[in-house]
Amino acid sequence: MANADEVALQLTLNGRVQGVGFRPFVYKLALRLGLTGWVRNHAGEVAIVIQGAPASLQQFQREVLASAPPQARPNLQQVTPIPLSVMERFVIVASTAGSPHQASVPLDLFTCADCLAEMQDTKARRYRYPFINCTQCGPRYTLIAALPYDRAHTAMAGFALCPDCLQEYRDLHERRFHAEPLACPLCGPELCFVDAGKSRHHVDALHLTITALREGQIVGVKGIGGYHLLCLATDDAAILRLRKRKVRPDKPFAVMAPWQGRDGLDSVRRFASPSPQEEALLVSALRPIVLLKQRTEAPLALGIAPRLQEVGVMLPYSPLHYLLLDALGVPIVATSGNVSGEPVLTDPDEAEVRLGHVAEAWLHHNRPILRPADDAVYRTLHETPRPLRLGRGNAPLELYLPHPLTHPVLALGGQGKNTLALAWRQRVVISPHIGNLDTPRGMDVFTEVADKLQALYGVTATGMVCDAHPGYSATRFARQSGLPVFTVAHHMAHASALLGEHDPEKAAIVFTWDGVGLGEDGTLWGGEALVGCAGAWRRRATFRPFRPPGGDRAALEPWRSLLALCWEIGQDTPLPIDNPALVRLAWEKGLNSPATSAVGRLFDAAAARILGLPQTSFEGQAPMRLEAAARGRGQAVALPLTCDQNGLWTTDWRPWLESVIKPCVDLSIAAADFHTTLAHALLAQAQALREESGVCRVGLSGGVFQNRRLTEEAHFLLEEAGFTVLLSRQVPCNDGGLSFGQVVEFLYTPREGLANA
Repeated sequence: MANADEVALQLTLNGRVQGVGFRPFVYKLALRLGLTGWVRNHAGEVAIVIQGAPASLQQFQREVLASAPPQARPNLQQVTPIPLSVMERFVIVASTAGSPHQASVPLDLFTCADCLAEMQDTKARRYRYPFINCTQCGPRYTLIAALPYDRAHTAMAGFALCPDCLQEYRDLHERRFHAEPLACPLCGPELCFVDAGKSRHHVDALHLTITALREGQIVGVKGIGGYHLLCLATDDAAILRLRKRKVRPDKPFAVMAPWQGRDGLDSVRRFASPSPQEEALLVSALRPIVLLKQRTEAPLALGIAPRLQEVGVMLPYSPLHYLLLDALGVPIVATSGNVSGEPVLTDPDEAEVRLGHVAEAWLHHNRPILRPADDAVYRTLHETPRPLRLGRGNAPLELYLPHPLTHPVLALGGQGKNTLALAWRQRVVISPHIGNLDTPRGMDVFTEVADKLQALYGVTATGMVCDAHPGYSATRFARQSGLPVFTVAHHMAHASALLGEHDPEKAAIVFTWDGVGLGEDGTLWGGEALVGCAGAWRRRATFRPFRPPGGDRAALEPWRSLLALCWEIGQDTPLPIDNPALVRLAWEKGLNSPATSAVGRLFDAAAARILGLPQTSFEGQAPMRLEAAARGRGQAVALPLTCDQNGLWTTDWRPWLESVIKPCVDLSIAAADFHTTLAHALLAQAQALREESGVCRVGLSGGVFQNRRLTEEAHFLLEEAGFTVLLSRQVPCNDGGLSFGQVVEFLYTPREGLANA
């Protein structure tokens, strides 16, 4: 019978409260405080009824938030007094389905210290078991079929628990209580090694993989969110074969380093120089790829990151990775198992077919991957790690809007570096990186993620938000959906993505510098300064336009941008090209030579002139090489800034071009000067726009601001001039953030119904 001095409450919590051991934590907290009642999962929420002394209930409410499990992010949504009832103890009751629209989908988690210790214990049941996990670690998003997060709704549904595992699963005091991916060697997933002769080996699969890597082979390995292609990062010959077979001659490879030393970073420090912020990120629960400055004496193959000063590094995050790296003792290349530009592969048969010409052996496992997730990538800018790619560990990324939407929408992002964003009420969920949509597989995965994201959260979009470019695959997808479509100009989405992380209703000057994107006037923008706030942007500054011959081909052929600049001012250049007269004639006639103001193309032209880089093999290679080449403090070339009759400020690049047309004495100085020139040009535009608008907040958005040297130099100049500078913190500043920006822009744009085109 209930005590007359007791009270009862019902609590509803949302946020990240499933897949993180939250119910066992609540159970133990209630027992410690002498409370009775129950806890259960309800769709994406946790419902709790507690009964006891008022002081104990108050302490419970404090500790349920303050002392939650490390990976939990609970929000106390509602507290309701309820009548007392007869409850003799505290229990965990069965989950209920309900609607998952309030769900916070758990992220894939790195292997915790307890599981690592157990995996290394020769007396433990899971000694060297590559699928060990508990409530605090292991895969989540990539194996969830539906919510609530119960085993029956995951890729583990086909693995019946053995008696020992079932006892752990049911034991409230076990760290594996309701650990949905729970498994052991008797009842869980297993490995299969496929050798060069296509023979399959289920016994000693791990040992055979380690041997193959030691012998210099390229091995395709199935991980948590997809396949990696692995080889020793010290083996020049293996890396050369990998580059040739994957048709990836220059793009840098990511490196996975062994966990060594007291803090796990001893191996990393042998070939890189991480800052304290980068070290913290490397060992965080996220375990992303982090771009680090490479040591000149680094014991890595030269082919890891050709002609660059940085290397992408990550630490092991799955039990399988730990076992491989511990045995090898040296870093390995761990690049995405995909055809270049496509989403990462997840199916063993498809991987062998699509990448059979690349991998020389395979390590598969039979735990299905229900949702692909590539590794997240970060780079430190202005002493803060910022995402370049969303993926395993930080996506689906959940953000909140200042005001609720009237109906759910699906934002479709751009053509490259694609992500999707599902938005309803005040919530936005951004998918992991999908990639380029130029291929059938890219569109297949895009369509699959669009469908599954809505199904997972129990939200059906009633409208599509997409880029204004009619040729984008995502735009065509929106038109064919049968739903109302709202289009957002590319650079307005970049600006609103940035302000969506700060204050979208407060005016700002946002520089949106990138490759190219369709502007509101139908031309190709990429060097714009927008003034206003979300839903009310005005283009107020730009760069002098020029017309690279060949259109889209200019993205991989920097010589085209350089020639266009030179021809624009009547200057010849000695760059050797095929059929120069024919190219010049096409340019003069305006054939496939659209005008652009893109700063990204200016970077291409600078790389072509300063570094003698006429062609590249991947987007962004020219700017990356130019940044790596820059040394010392640059000297700015003064660029004229004029205002036309429409109030549009334009920066003229001509003086810089004239300064580098003459033979360069020192390319490192010329590269540094180019960055400094752009930073000062940005400052001049910001000062002119502040004078006419009174706006003192300046944002930097768009792919160009992945460049650390330019971003940090511009940041310094702006702050010194009294501006408040905004940089992205959670969403990539490149096209990976477009989907979020489209949602924010949609929220704040006045419209009739939904369609505007």
